[in-house]
Amino acid sequence: MLKNAFILIVTISFLISCSTKKEKVDLIVHNGIIYSVDSAFTVYEAMAIKGGKIMELNSNKEILEKFEANEINDLKGKSVFPGFIDAHCHFLGYGLGLQQVNLVGTRSFNEVVERTVAFSNNLPADGPEITAANGKTGWLIGRGWDQNDWESKQYPTKKVLDSLFPNRPVFLTRIDGHAALANEVALKLAGISNATKISGGEILKNGNKLTGVLIDNAVDLVKTFIPKNNKEKIEHALLSAQDNCLAMGLTTVDDAGLMKQDIDVIDELQKLKKLKMRVYAMLSDSTPNYNYYLKNGPYKTECLNVCAFKFYADGALGSRGACLLHDYDDKQNWKGFLLSEQKHFEEKAKEVLAKGFQMNTHCIGDSAYKIILGAYKKAGAKKEDRWRIEHAQVVDPVEMKNSDGIIPSVQPTHATSDMYWAEERLGNKRVKYAYAYKELLTVCGLVALGTDFPVEDISPFKTFFAAVARQDNKGFPKDGFQKENALSREETLKGMTIWAAYSNFEEKEKGSLEKGKFADFVILDTDIMKCKITDVLKTEVLFTYINGEKVFEYKRSK
Repeated sequence: MLKNAFILIVTISFLISCSTKKEKVDLIVHNGIIYSVDSAFTVYEAMAIKGGKIMELNSNKEILEKFEANEINDLKGKSVFPGFIDAHCHFLGYGLGLQQVNLVGTRSFNEVVERTVAFSNNLPADGPEITAANGKTGWLIGRGWDQNDWESKQYPTKKVLDSLFPNRPVFLTRIDGHAALANEVALKLAGISNATKISGGEILKNGNKLTGVLIDNAVDLVKTFIPKNNKEKIEHALLSAQDNCLAMGLTTVDDAGLMKQDIDVIDELQKLKKLKMRVYAMLSDSTPNYNYYLKNGPYKTECLNVCAFKFYADGALGSRGACLLHDYDDKQNWKGFLLSEQKHFEEKAKEVLAKGFQMNTHCIGDSAYKIILGAYKKAGAKKEDRWRIEHAQVVDPVEMKNSDGIIPSVQPTHATSDMYWAEERLGNKRVKYAYAYKELLTVCGLVALGTDFPVEDISPFKTFFAAVARQDNKGFPKDGFQKENALSREETLKGMTIWAAYSNFEEKEKGSLEKGKFADFVILDTDIMKCKITDVLKTEVLFTYINGEKVFEYKRSK
């Protein structure tokens, strides 16, 4: 009898111990405010992760009682968000720009010249920037000037560059990439003369003399002659860009315009586990890309998604290359221009749709928007095809009403950068239809948010602040720029996460923190959903995780 009782007690004890045994996972984060951004916008306290995926989200008690892990991160009340997705940027271009003259924020052309000279003086004596493959002096490349930030607001000329660099080609691109200043050596190498004609662009002159300023397609006349970046330089650029992006909590970047050879390097680095960043790559509108991808179809891995072609309908508003329905307010008899014939967009729309690709088109002006929206509808694109219009800066009210079915991919910091001069270009009536993000959201049901870096800063916190406050980082204007088109904090967060993922056909694997999705998340020192809105700009990223792996940790400077 006693023996049977003893066996019963041992058996019960064994069963209890088995029932309370914890499940082993790789990582537990707990004691936090975890914004899942699921359909109910649920907020949790803790999360368990295994094999790069989310196992469960729940209360601290439930997670800690159910799971055990070698790595446990006590958040001490800090906030957690899905990894931020930049829905429109130039990731590779930004990395390459880190190796060039940085002209962002220059307040005069004199400062542009000073930075260019200083950069040239600091180049290594035997580097590729000094000597090109043909033994001649290499190119001096820079990017980031904006004449709208200067007192004169006039385009520069090449005169000073010609005197300082009489034997070296110099090519300095405007902040938006839609204009550039080239010196005489660069123009001669490209064969540009007073008689050169270009469709979809401008070669500016002063009388019969070239000023060196090139607009839109004219920029490519010179870019074609700049030596191509080798694989080593591309790798260095990608990894340098990654370091800065991870520090900002970015876990996916939508690179707006890449060639196959660049994508191949990205794929290789990702497979070697050197490039942790997930990349949604838009293919450039280029024959080599069509020859390969229209034959082979979209390409997808866990880290890389190649399913879209990127087109440019027009140029930029700042350089007056945006294609408008009516004249620019500050330049009569000038409406801007398309960068390709309307027929090109209509033909390619049908072609890429037939092969299962998205079409994502850069549209700044209201005329470009109307033409591209028409091309999409003519091709037979449906809502489920998720075709995007990138920027959607100026949208005619009639076309706005017809926009259901497309995804606006917009950049809130463009509104706060351009507000200083946008009314000069558009006039006080038409500017009301520009940067209308709330209205686009109402019509289309979602907006994907990005920065267009390096045109703007890479910071997603500046995106968040600009979308909600409609101010720049100096707090101007006091009451916000056209505040009726501000987004709520919840809408903005969705635009940087789940809606951006949806625009990439990736909402089932990322964009929210839910069971079975990638463990891509960011831990912040500030709760951007509740803090004073200006404190968003002070936010620091404490940790960035991709696939459950800590890829960035904030180190306080001593």
